Amino acid sequence: MPKASALTSILAYAMIRATEATAAAAERLVGAGDEAAADEAAASAMRAALDAIDMDGAVVVGDGEAAGADVLGAGRTVGSGKGAKIDIALDALEGPTLAAKAMPNAIAVLAAAPRGGILRVPNIYMDKIAIGPGFAKDVIDLDAPPGDNALKLAAAKGVDVRDLTVCVLDRPRHDRIIADLRRVGARINLISDGDVAGVIHTAYPETRIDMYLGVGGAPEGVLAAAALRCVGGQIQARMACRTEADRQKAASAGIKDLTRRYELDDLVSSETIFVATGVTGGDLLDGVRRVNGSTHTHSLMMTSFDGMIRTIRSVTPQAPPAGASKPPGR
Repeated sequence: MPKASALTSILAYAMIRATEATAAAAERLVGAGDEAAADEAAASAMRAALDAIDMDGAVVVGDGEAAGADVLGAGRTVGSGKGAKIDIALDALEGPTLAAKAMPNAIAVLAAAPRGGILRVPNIYMDKIAIGPGFAKDVIDLDAPPGDNALKLAAAKGVDVRDLTVCVLDRPRHDRIIADLRRVGARINLISDGDVAGVIHTAYPETRIDMYLGVGGAPEGVLAAAALRCVGGQIQARMACRTEADRQKAASAGIKDLTRRYELDDLVSSETIFVATGVTGGDLLDGVRRVNGSTHTHSLMMTSFDGMIRTIRSVTPQAPPAGASKPPGR
């Protein structure tokens, strides 16, 4: 008999419930101006939700040095301890600055794979380039000039490069990337934070983002790779160590060759589940809304083992006061 997969639709829906609870907890602090408090609330809610799932879970890519690191940092175990051995990559609140300032595209994110299926990476920077599905592998090249990548992708799409939009984090370190993209005439969508969402946008035509390019977090790179594995996109990446401390972190994570270029299958080598729930509204997901005491969430669930992509809107009713009768059907 074939071996049963560690990943199931039941697990995927349990993961969605975890990101829904996380987003709802983080939303309470949207606009409050306190990034650390929002991070901590999200991490605590995600930890509680993950521990309710029957799995032997190990966090291999966690909350790093954020406020929730003690709760959901790499190396933590999650789940009931019963069931399949699952590796977890997560960012309980991607975009704490976005949440603190009530800006778009803050999300709660989880990815899951069978044990050993997700690359353990340190909390350092990573150089990345990513595109959506449907292209030959030689269309993008992490080591080529940004403008050349834009020209090749435009040619592959059959469009003028002036109609191509590249998502780039708005950071001084990207000044040369931005200048080279503008040299060839490509459009640039500058984002303040949230490069997991930025990469995912390349897989959805309605976002009008064709390529993601630049240096962001290595944990975010792995989460983005999990999403792209589900939809057939491409990503190339390399660790970007800036200091001796970064090199020590890389060594502790088992990264020996800092010049190595990683592709999608290197970052996520097995079937995967990817889920995300909007905290604040954005191009891909609506944010949490509270209507008459009920909590409304909007989530994305992608599963590579069956090729399904689902968008899910959920309503969690307000808990009735103690002693009150429940509504019919509940």
